[in-house]
Amino acid sequence: MIVTLVVIAVLLLVLLRRFSRKKSDLENIPGPVSPSWLTGNFQQLFNPYAWKFHESIAKTYGSVVRLHGPIGTNGLYIFDSKALQTVLLKNQDAFEENDGFIAYNLLIFGNGLLGTVGQHHRKQRKMLNPVFSAAHMRDSIPTFFEVSHKLENALKNRLQNGPQIQEVDILSWMGRTALELIGQAGLGYSFDPLTNEECAHPYSKIIKELLPTVMRVQFWIINVLPVVSKIGSARFRRFIVDLLPWKDVHHLRDMADYMYSVGGEIFESKKLALEKGDEAIPQQIGRGKDLMSILMKENMKASDEDRLEDGEVLSQISTLTAAAMDTTSSAMARLLQLLSRHPEVQEKLRQELTEAKSQKDGQDFSYDELVALPYLDAVCRETLRLYAPASTIDRIARQDVVIPLSKPVTGLDGTEMHEVAIPSGTVIILSIFNANRNPDLWGKDADEWKPDRWLSPLPEALLEARIPGVYSHLMTFLGGGRSCIGFKFSQLEMKVIISVLLESFKFSPSAKDSEILWQMNAVTTPIVGKDNYPQLPIGISLVNEDKGI
Repeated sequence: MIVTLVVIAVLLLVLLRRFSRKKSDLENIPGPVSPSWLTGNFQQLFNPYAWKFHESIAKTYGSVVRLHGPIGTNGLYIFDSKALQTVLLKNQDAFEENDGFIAYNLLIFGNGLLGTVGQHHRKQRKMLNPVFSAAHMRDSIPTFFEVSHKLENALKNRLQNGPQIQEVDILSWMGRTALELIGQAGLGYSFDPLTNEECAHPYSKIIKELLPTVMRVQFWIINVLPVVSKIGSARFRRFIVDLLPWKDVHHLRDMADYMYSVGGEIFESKKLALEKGDEAIPQQIGRGKDLMSILMKENMKASDEDRLEDGEVLSQISTLTAAAMDTTSSAMARLLQLLSRHPEVQEKLRQELTEAKSQKDGQDFSYDELVALPYLDAVCRETLRLYAPASTIDRIARQDVVIPLSKPVTGLDGTEMHEVAIPSGTVIILSIFNANRNPDLWGKDADEWKPDRWLSPLPEALLEARIPGVYSHLMTFLGGGRSCIGFKFSQLEMKVIISVLLESFKFSPSAKDSEILWQMNAVTTPIVGKDNYPQLPIGISLVNEDKGI
């Protein structure tokens, strides 16, 4: 009964806002029809199989599209480069994460980077930015290789104790490896010994299930959660959640509880080591050089104005772990699948790695040597371009704003629009998916996976567009004050793991390869056929075994 009344109240508030809102340029921008007055285009935009809808609206309407939101509201869908610059850089203070996104992240991860806005967010970012510096990445590279070799040995043991060619769930192994890397290099904590399938830590399974579960309740998170999360006390809201006969909500509750419990253990152990001083820190995993130890030491020295509260530091543990594991493991799994489907690229990359390694007398690459490998860099960039783990992000205008366009739009009334005036409260969808595939910038082959494109000069149109992303003219890691803070960590992780695996293993398509579908969740997720559980089977064999796949 309470939930029903809340939903009705939310709908009435949206209706009032709708009818009180003045006319805007949005009314004149072409876009798809609304299949539902209640939900608008929401279900078409946000569902696991929304790829075709995103492709079709880009090809039909271009880089600026009007969308229909819930209860007859209007929204904006963009991948125009100048519009992206305005939203993410030039006028970023006028655009924030939507209330549902913030409310969800507060409940799941606490008041960390993803659950804060404005000055609070900038304060946290200021404290965390130095932790992800290139200098700290250099210090972390021995840990990256150490964990990657554990993965290598586990896969070798499996192949030596069975058929020469085996099928493995590479998504599971990439998830476990990414978790262990953020654990050791990021938190100074070991989650997983990476020896066999049986020793997998529950945390990796939870992270892989989190965002697919969120996708199933996303409409309610965005449109209802901001209101109901402010009703009564936390204990009262928890009581209501426990009463609801809603399996997905209960699953989210349990996952959040587990992550908070593990994060609390890590935080307390780090805090105790820091209190004991210089003798205890080297005994910790990471030897005090992990990102969390560095953050906590810097936080202790910070001024009262800059210092983060214990709860904020604790929240970063779950936030960074989820962000680092899910996105990077998805990208690495996709990269290995692409290499299995393109044996000529796989062999060319292996040759580059083998030749470079032959000059090392068996030693691992240094940071500078690894990042200087041109074809490895090209393969990683092209995978992150065409298959970014996150396909869209949302922003909401907190004031009336004018957004200039690099390419004019012909309005429904026939006028040529070089800018769009939008009212406060307008939801804007920024398409990472289409920005990275825009044929006006990347050329006619923008939809093709071609690593060699990065070994030649990039298109002049792309360079002139000034894409606001923090990484290589791409929107993959976003841009501005809410860009991915760990993008250097992610790049290094991909390159280390791929360099180790390609030296020892050949990858080939699984017998189930034609059944693999990548779902368009908040982080793209592979499944097989009608089995909705995240997985990516792939064929694997030893390089020195001259056998066909």
